[in-house]
Amino acid sequence: MNTRILLVDDDAMLCETLEVGLRKRGCDVRWRTMAAEALELLETTDFDVVLTDLNMRGVNGIELCERIVASRPDLPVVVLTAFGSLDSAIAAIRAGAYDFINKPVDLDVLFIALERAAGHRRLREEVKRLRVEVGQSPPFDELVGRSPPMQTVYNLIDRVAATDATVLITGESGTGKEVVARAIHARSRRRAGSFVAINCAAMPETLLESELFGHARGAFTDARTAEPGLFAQANRGTLLLDEIGDTPLGLQPKLLRVLQERTVRPVGGRTEIPIDVRVITSTNKDLESAVEDGHFRPDLYYRINVVQVPLPPLRARGGDILPLAQHFVLQFAKRAGKSVTGLAAPSAEKLLAYEWPGNVRELQNSIERAVALTRFEQIVVDDLPERIRDYRRSHVLVAGDDPSELVPLEQVERRYVRRVMEAVRGNKTAAARILGVDRKRLYRMLERLELRATSSPAQKRPEPC
Repeated sequence: MNTRILLVDDDAMLCETLEVGLRKRGCDVRWRTMAAEALELLETTDFDVVLTDLNMRGVNGIELCERIVASRPDLPVVVLTAFGSLDSAIAAIRAGAYDFINKPVDLDVLFIALERAAGHRRLREEVKRLRVEVGQSPPFDELVGRSPPMQTVYNLIDRVAATDATVLITGESGTGKEVVARAIHARSRRRAGSFVAINCAAMPETLLESELFGHARGAFTDARTAEPGLFAQANRGTLLLDEIGDTPLGLQPKLLRVLQERTVRPVGGRTEIPIDVRVITSTNKDLESAVEDGHFRPDLYYRINVVQVPLPPLRARGGDILPLAQHFVLQFAKRAGKSVTGLAAPSAEKLLAYEWPGNVRELQNSIERAVALTRFEQIVVDDLPERIRDYRRSHVLVAGDDPSELVPLEQVERRYVRRVMEAVRGNKTAAARILGVDRKRLYRMLERLELRATSSPAQKRPEPC
């Protein structure tokens, strides 16, 4: 999209020079030599940014800036000032100018400033649009976002919900796996039944077995009465086995039998109880690697992986960050009884620049904090956590222009493979897919490049916000 610029300067030759230079850089430029003519043009034509000289005959740049800010607060104004004139620059900012540029003009510097101002305006328009859009009922309950990766998820949800097929939801911690499970249940023929969820990593094997299957009276010391398990509680409904990859090995064959036979035997009981349950599982682990390493039974893996719904990390769905943030702003503002309506544009820029290692959960917690702390109707940069305010994206430099800085091919390969492993949080299946190799070759690459230790920390779960 070409940046539309209105240039205002009483020096027609300078206007022509700037027009030629900016058009070569892809800008759409129109210019006027009087402020009154510029204001008249603004009534009928939309621009992304106004560039005005400070010292002009008649209405000067400060007055023009004040009038534009009063009538079109969404339109950024960049002011040209005499070199080194600090007082003029301060006056321009006080008048509401977005930025100022010193004369004589460096076209490259000017172009960057104008693009930044135009981008700021587009971001403000996007934030305003999201306030209206998010205020409406989301199409998938708590699932928010229209990025291509999420469209794939929605399509899978629609196709699998009407069946009773066992679903495996995969994705990093904090991506919203339980939300997807609830969306599947809400669209299934079992929606009138219960939705029951349990975290398989949160309790020891004996307690988990009792929670899932129930127990008979006297099955253990404190079992004074018989208790039904979660499979029985979810009868005619849906049971979510969250973090299925952390299920103890000793319990896995019993779980497999329940899924195959559709009956449960309570701990200490003698009779099998038939069940009618839709089972959904989820994990943030690479189960294929767990199977190969002997930490997960292959027969159970194939039994739960009938339909897989892979959830993308938030960093892979950048177009959804602002809709999600706006959704959380309205949610937490209502809960707190505060009149917070959305995000200021600089805050939105910070959210878009951050990589979100904790995914949607981290975004949700960050917005909850911001709503609690803010004193304004919009979330400002100071309301955001320090790690987001101060974040700077880092890049790995693999080569320079100086021949003495060039490195061996193996070192370049090591850096790239390490970067891929970090990006996928140590998921070898995903890394192999990105690198275009099979898993066995990936293992050999990691051993040859001595990267096994590098990939291990990436598998750790992100710290809670």
